[in-house]
Amino acid sequence: MAPHSISLCFSAPHLCFTHLPPPLPLFSSSVISLPVFRHFRSFRPIRMASSSPSIDSVPSPPDNAIVLGCGGIAVDFLATVDSYPQPDDKIRSTSLKVQGGGNAANALTCAARLGLNSRLISKVANDSQGKGMLEELEADGVDTSFLVVSKEGNSPFTYIIVDKQTKTRTCIHTPGDPPMLPTDLSQSSMLSALDRASIVYFDVRLHETALVIAKEAGRKKIPILVDAEKKRDGLDELLQFADYLVCSAKFPQVWTEASSTPGALISMLLRLPKLKFVIVTLGEEGCLMLERASKAEILQSQETDIESLLETLKHRKDSTATYPTCVSSETTELKADGIGTMSGRLFLGTAEKIPPEELLDTTGAGDAFIGAVLYAICAGMPPEKMLPFAAQVAGCSCRALGARTGLPRRTDTRLVPYLV
Repeated sequence: MAPHSISLCFSAPHLCFTHLPPPLPLFSSSVISLPVFRHFRSFRPIRMASSSPSIDSVPSPPDNAIVLGCGGIAVDFLATVDSYPQPDDKIRSTSLKVQGGGNAANALTCAARLGLNSRLISKVANDSQGKGMLEELEADGVDTSFLVVSKEGNSPFTYIIVDKQTKTRTCIHTPGDPPMLPTDLSQSSMLSALDRASIVYFDVRLHETALVIAKEAGRKKIPILVDAEKKRDGLDELLQFADYLVCSAKFPQVWTEASSTPGALISMLLRLPKLKFVIVTLGEEGCLMLERASKAEILQSQETDIESLLETLKHRKDSTATYPTCVSSETTELKADGIGTMSGRLFLGTAEKIPPEELLDTTGAGDAFIGAVLYAICAGMPPEKMLPFAAQVAGCSCRALGARTGLPRRTDTRLVPYLV
């Protein structure tokens, strides 16, 4: 999803890229007890200090954990500019970087750097860009043996304008040709890709192929995470198979037509009974997560209005911390007016407060967040730990140009407090 952190992504009808040459192969490579429904748990990581956990104490990644992803791959042409151009402007870039991109490819690169075995299903052409993308993924430990390589056509690519003034990025994407079809992936290849998979991830870019894989994963009872950046063809069908959902800030209300995000989250879990949790990323405001619970887990029988509960969580969060934290409610019966009730827990995660001079580019921050969530699910992290961990990984990615340059490895000292 590259949704998520302070992002701007749209087609600019007045911004012309005429007479551009073909893309070049330039790869650079504590429980607090309060009255009624005010029971909260919070997570604050131990900060690195002389007595804090060391890199040597970081546990090994989950044994044999394999994440299979199906979705977008591309070449990103990232041009940094002092400010976004006006129509008919002619401006100069202050820096240029050419790097592999695409939601699924970015998320799996992140997961691989964190220690998971990552496999990717996608399609590229047999051109210099396609070859460069495969080499870059393989260098990061992503298994590319299930990618389809077309003998003809062009690999997908994206022009990305990074605005130094507003700290936003604008993406102009050109899909690959020919597009991927379900028949491109043989039954034997699909079964091999799913073999021993711990979780399957879809960014809904290749929805026809994804649906075939989702059905087989469902039959094999392999958990599925869907990235809902925005409404796309095939998304509704894929959501029926989802165990986990991560979505952009606007998506819940757009999809459910609810009047608020908290109410929309209840609506989503009621409409999608297979979902275990839904996370909505809110950029610099952090994230919000609703986790389903059973009636037996409820600690309070009284119904709680989710809007009021969220306001209470906001008052409980640590606004002074610069690093990501999380506060959560107890398991309770949550209600949203006009929508319904459900048993669950609400979590509010904060984002890292990145100094302005360190915030370089938010491209792929949402993909980094998802890559970390995939790792957290495989590692069995509780939500109170998963959300700050994912936010920290996303924060690391924002400190370098491009979606992958700043992706941390599991031994990064900034991640150690979340892994021990």
